[in-house]
Amino acid sequence: MTLTSPGPTVGVVGGGQLGRMLGEAAAPLGLELLVTDPTPDCPATPVVRDQIVGGFDEEATLRELAERADYLTFEIELADPDVLERVAEETGTPVHPAPETLRTIQDKLVQKRRLSEAGVPVPEFRAVDTADDLREACEELGYPAMLKARTGGYDGRGNIRVEGPDDVEDAVDEIAGPAMVEAMVDFERELAVMGCRGADERDTFPVTETIHREEILRESVAPARASRAVRERAREVAHDVLDVMDGRGVFGIELFETTDGEILLNEIAPRPHNSGHWTIEGCHTSQFEQHLRAVTGKPLGSTDQRFPTVSTNILGDVTERQSAELRGEDGVLETPRAHLHWYGKREVYELRKMGHVTVTADDRDGLLDDARELRDGLTFE
Repeated sequence: MTLTSPGPTVGVVGGGQLGRMLGEAAAPLGLELLVTDPTPDCPATPVVRDQIVGGFDEEATLRELAERADYLTFEIELADPDVLERVAEETGTPVHPAPETLRTIQDKLVQKRRLSEAGVPVPEFRAVDTADDLREACEELGYPAMLKARTGGYDGRGNIRVEGPDDVEDAVDEIAGPAMVEAMVDFERELAVMGCRGADERDTFPVTETIHREEILRESVAPARASRAVRERAREVAHDVLDVMDGRGVFGIELFETTDGEILLNEIAPRPHNSGHWTIEGCHTSQFEQHLRAVTGKPLGSTDQRFPTVSTNILGDVTERQSAELRGEDGVLETPRAHLHWYGKREVYELRKMGHVTVTADDRDGLLDDARELRDGLTFE
């Protein structure tokens, strides 16, 4: 990559909040961003050079993206890896992470099998096609168990807790497609590591504690409130995961710390991830800058943490879909070392991610409570 004006162009499949934050990180690097998204005037548009309106898997759309860009990447797993691979080969525009990685990630059963075969510790799992399959699997794994759609699930969607035999039929009907079931993990806390694969180097950001309710991420605490030994083991597992992935970029690696102090892999996202948003203020290099450095083949930045940091999501608190009008933001803006991030979505509905608040301090004590108090002062009602 040679810096010029206008600069090299990175084409991004997806123009949601991750595309928006990639655009914010691109400008200081001298990069231009071009996004494609089916929603006109998507959230990324105010901070990127242009948007191509089109589906994530439409070949004509992705071909135009490849023809207008020097590098390709994606911020959503709905991109079609076969189409990405084909247009990249025909236009000569490299795509990172590799389409093969996207194929592996898109199917949770394929993902778990690939990682398990590579020696990465994962919860016990089984493939499920019918209610009888689920009953048989739960007899082996025990109740409760977690039934997951193999494709398309996110933010808790596509995941169903199966408490007992009476729940089996309804759970399979609700998934309505290929699925897998996992043994429930008795965990102490959930953790995440943002892993980075560059041209000739690998690194990880500090281990983060992630706090979920209703299977939606609410807060991220960095550094994680876990022992040094647990954090080191989490980084080791993250490096093992990076060995399995192909191509350059940032990978969101979600983990469980069990009550026995072991680390198990939950899931992987081959892109910047909600659990890494805290790095914008909390680290010398954000996950978004790191992803762009990696995709364009530049040296990776420092992942060292600057100070303790908590990030908390701003979620829709309304019962009906409506225009997004956030109230109470002055409370965040008036607070020293608090940072508001607005995603630019035009509509809000219940539990939709609309932004996040990050708070930093010299000491971690009380930081989570402070962040929650600021977040709870925000409303769309």
